Amino acid sequence: MPAVRRGLLALLLAVTGAVAASTEPVTPQPLSFDVAHSRFGFEIRTRFGQKIEGEFPHFEGWLTVLPDGRHQVRLRMDARYVQIPDKPRYTGWMRGEDFFDAAHYPLVEFESEPFAPSLINQGGDVQGQLSIRGISRRETLRVAEPECARPGYDCDLVSRGTVLRGRYGMDNWQFALSDRVTFILRARLSGAPQP
Repeated sequence: MPAVRRGLLALLLAVTGAVAASTEPVTPQPLSFDVAHSRFGFEIRTRFGQKIEGEFPHFEGWLTVLPDGRHQVRLRMDARYVQIPDKPRYTGWMRGEDFFDAAHYPLVEFESEPFAPSLINQGGDVQGQLSIRGISRRETLRVAEPECARPGYDCDLVSRGTVLRGRYGMDNWQFALSDRVTFILRARLSGAPQP
């Protein structure tokens, strides 16, 4: 059995807690992201071409293997702590009413639709619902082709998704900032199965 298949089988058993002899239905248990070794950030460009990079230092993520074998991802970012490193004024704007409005809408959330497990090893698109400022829209995250046999353990699972901020009520500063915001997740999973 190839190493990739062994790794996926170990992950499936670890996440669901399945026992081969059991005939009882198993409730899938989500596998948490290792937030100490994962990063969730975003990029936005000014109208002059300057790239502004931000990050969510406080976030949670879960990968669940569903009973039919498909996977589902949930992400929750705390907008109250969003920051533009070394730029306190920009950080204040991002947390303020013109952008994430963290005082009224502290969470940014994404819940994927179920997807085939092969996507983790091959890359591809994951559809799901993104919620910002109380507005939910269907968006796409593109998972990059991994650089190792056990993505999420031996290397990062990398995904990117670009959204139009105006669709979420963040339409101020159009004269200075692009409407496009790209979210970037570099994730590791907790509880790596033994190779």
